[in-house]
Amino acid sequence: MYGYQLLRFGKHLTSTGFASRRIPQCVYHSQNFSTLNFSLSPKRNSPYSSVDSERYSSLIKSVVKSRVSSQTPESLDVENDHIYGPVVKSQTQVQKHESREPKVIWPLINCERADTFEGDVGPLTRIPLERGPRRSLVPSVTRILQRTLSPEQLFYLERWKKRMIADLGEEGFKEYSECLFRNGHLFHNAVEDILTAEKKDTDPSDAFGSPEVEGFVDSISHILEDVSGVRAIESTVQHGSLNYLGIVDCVARYRGVLCVIEWKTSERPKPYLSNTYDNPLQVAAYAGALNNDDNYNYQVENGLIVVAYKDGSPAHVHQLGSELLLEFWQKWLLRLEDFVEQK
Repeated sequence: MYGYQLLRFGKHLTSTGFASRRIPQCVYHSQNFSTLNFSLSPKRNSPYSSVDSERYSSLIKSVVKSRVSSQTPESLDVENDHIYGPVVKSQTQVQKHESREPKVIWPLINCERADTFEGDVGPLTRIPLERGPRRSLVPSVTRILQRTLSPEQLFYLERWKKRMIADLGEEGFKEYSECLFRNGHLFHNAVEDILTAEKKDTDPSDAFGSPEVEGFVDSISHILEDVSGVRAIESTVQHGSLNYLGIVDCVARYRGVLCVIEWKTSERPKPYLSNTYDNPLQVAAYAGALNNDDNYNYQVENGLIVVAYKDGSPAHVHQLGSELLLEFWQKWLLRLEDFVEQK
């Protein structure tokens, strides 16, 4: 029936003058039409007629049946290693420091003065920093840390600076930096007045200093209740053998443990030790210098970082026990080596 209808359709085309036009070939899945040998155009050879289908039948079946590639990440790695060789991964600055060990393992504790380990309560020490030509020969802890920042630290520092300049402008950023420095200085003076108020026979409540730092002082008020036995404030410490110096904020007992204490200010919360960046290395450097400085007749193996906030919210306290402080001491020795090698 289908063949009969198609023949009639062909005759109709001839009678209407459209027989000269090419009609697309069609495939009809019908038993009646399958026996009809009908074509309106010359038969062309398929480009795939010479392909041996039996030869590739197994491959075609495996591809059709399988939905998962036979290749795996492991097999691709093996293939890449065979063709290109093994991948050489470069270490980051942090990984290099973690894998390195100091060339000279200098002890944090001075064993020759181990009998004065904890130290008895004694006179308050405050050794001013010596200014002059000799001062430039001994680098400070701050300078060493700044000169040995990792590329990652430099990147984030520069990005922060650019953002601040974009928001405040060059002059605004300069004023902002000066304000931070001034508030930090006033805050340290206020803490010093509070901790030494007993010795000066003054009321601690009168030692707040500038109103600009009242919030910072309120922030550490609960910390100051646990600080006692102050031994040093804003005092210079120097490591003669390793040739560096610094000014320690405070040496006192925190909850009965003698510590090197660093007072820090921040506009953002720093609840974790990792938020304090290089501050733990700074504390370790001060402790090591103090333990090897003849101006101090005691040893310190613990540290404390107190981060105060301008809005008066409770300060965050980060304690560095003896083991943790020793770890940061090893990292400090590496930074010190890097600084010496830069010269």
